[in-house]
Amino acid sequence: MSKRIVVKIGSSSVTRADGGVDHDVLASVAADVAHLRQRGTGVIVVTSGAITAGWAEVGKGAKRPHDARVLQAVSAVGQPLLMDAWRSAFAVHGVSVGQVLLAPLDFSHRGQYLHARGTIEALETLGVVPIINENDAVADEEIRFGDNDRLAALVANLIGASDLVLLTDTAGLLTADPRLDPDASLIEEVHAIDSELEAVAGVSGSAVGSGGMASKLAAARIATWSGVRTVIAAAREKTPLVSAMDENVVFGTTFLPRAERLSARKAWIAFAVASRGRLEVNAGAARALSHDGRSLLRVGVESHAGVFVEGDAVDIVSNGVVLAKGLVRSSAERFDDGDEVAVHRDDLVLFAE
Repeated sequence: MSKRIVVKIGSSSVTRADGGVDHDVLASVAADVAHLRQRGTGVIVVTSGAITAGWAEVGKGAKRPHDARVLQAVSAVGQPLLMDAWRSAFAVHGVSVGQVLLAPLDFSHRGQYLHARGTIEALETLGVVPIINENDAVADEEIRFGDNDRLAALVANLIGASDLVLLTDTAGLLTADPRLDPDASLIEEVHAIDSELEAVAGVSGSAVGSGGMASKLAAARIATWSGVRTVIAAAREKTPLVSAMDENVVFGTTFLPRAERLSARKAWIAFAVASRGRLEVNAGAARALSHDGRSLLRVGVESHAGVFVEGDAVDIVSNGVVLAKGLVRSSAERFDDGDEVAVHRDDLVLFAE
């Protein structure tokens, strides 16, 4: 395939109001994927909806529970229902699908990260469309705190995608919450994500989704820093994926990638690995990092916090602001007597635009 894209479909788009799978949406997306594949574009699908579909099957009309163990069990019911629906949608076009369930562990450990990439690439070599979801049935952390927007952005980075399309139940990023402001209008193009833009993102307006516009904006930030063009658009429009990929039409909100793309490894450090601690640096060290591209020396660290070991990710902080993130060379326990280089520049990502 000459080009590879990732498309993510949210729970409120994959399922109907009663919680059952919305086969019309799946059929529309599958048709678009088949069309793009014929043009030489590889497509990886990230799907939500397992918990919602599972509860529609076993909940008997009761209110959706919040207990993590019950949600895990419900997701185990919904996942095969969801995959069967995707299989049927793609079968119309003679395309096979393969299920890939991922958890944070698959991204936080470099070896597992590369193994996940290899699995996805093997499916593509076989001509199979990978259908990815979080492994909710065994990892309760994702159910309580995760969202598939971030997962989709990490997958886009993982496979070196050119584009990320987040299909949802709104037209894109709006200037205000349309439920509160009838004059809210679509923001067609975003060159940089700043605090002002984050302020208008709001929170999820859906009872079934875990993300909302704020999580989509966070995903767009991850993707654009990885050099990936990102589009947030409506899932229930005609040919939503094809329209999102057509740069000659206005469809949804397009986030332009940064000119300076992070390498796959540095994007992994920046966004996939959880920070285990923080290093507070002095002004000289901050300047050396920001302006001179230097490594962080231990002498420039005024204090450290957290429980971390050699190779863990830590936030590098100056005056209360996270300046960078990197892989530390000494454990917290032995930091004061550790390597002279606290974080090498090859293992460090600056967050300043």
